[in-house]
Amino acid sequence: MIEFSAVYKRYPGGYEALKNVSFTVASGELVFLTGHSGAGKSTLLKLIPLIERVNSGSVIVGGQNVSSMRAAAVPFLRRNIGQIFQDQKLLYDRSAFDNVMLPLNVTGLHPRDGAKRARAALDKVGLLGREKANPIALSGGEQQRLAIARAIVNRPSILIADEPTANLDANYAAEIIDLFAAFNQVGVTLLIATHDQGAVTRASAKVKTRSVELKAGELVA
Repeated sequence: MIEFSAVYKRYPGGYEALKNVSFTVASGELVFLTGHSGAGKSTLLKLIPLIERVNSGSVIVGGQNVSSMRAAAVPFLRRNIGQIFQDQKLLYDRSAFDNVMLPLNVTGLHPRDGAKRARAALDKVGLLGREKANPIALSGGEQQRLAIARAIVNRPSILIADEPTANLDANYAAEIIDLFAAFNQVGVTLLIATHDQGAVTRASAKVKTRSVELKAGELVA
C-alpha cells in the first residue's frame, strides 16, 4: 500500500531530513512512526500526498510511484488519502459542517449526497450535534475530531496523521486513538507519527500495530 525505498529528502542549505529510508506499510496495517522531535516524521508523512517531494529514492502509494507523479495528477492521489496534521487548518469563518464539506466540494459530488456523507463523518467522530458550531467554539479534542471527520469524509483507504494527540489531555487523546483503531478494524490503512508512547500502547491493546522508529532522519528500528 505504501512503500519507501532508499528515500532521501534534503532542504535548501543541505539539511538532510531523511537519509536512505526504506520500509513498507501493507494494506490494512496500523503503523506508528515514532521518534523525537526533529527525527523526520513530519517530513516523511508529507512525501505521501506530495506536499513535499523526494530528492532521491521512491515512494509508492497504492501501486503508483508518486515520486515522479505529474502535478496534474496530485489532486486525484489526495482524494484517496486522509490527512491530519498538527496545524489542523480549520476555517473559523465556516461552521463545523462546512469544514467537513470542503473536500467534497471539489469532487463533483451532488450537494445532497455530500451533505449526507459529511453528517455521517461527523456522526462517526461524535460531533453530529455540533455541526452548526464554529470550530473556534469547540474544545481542543473536538477540533481534532473535526479534523478527522474532514479527513475521512472522502472515505479514503489511507489515513496519515502527524502527532494527532499532541496538546490533548489523556481523555481526549484516548478518544482519538480509539477512533483510529475503529477505522483500522474496517480496513483503513493508517500511518501515525507520534512520540506519545501511551497512544501506541492503547492502540496495540485494541488492534494489531507495528512501529517504525526514526532518529535524525534515519530508520533505526
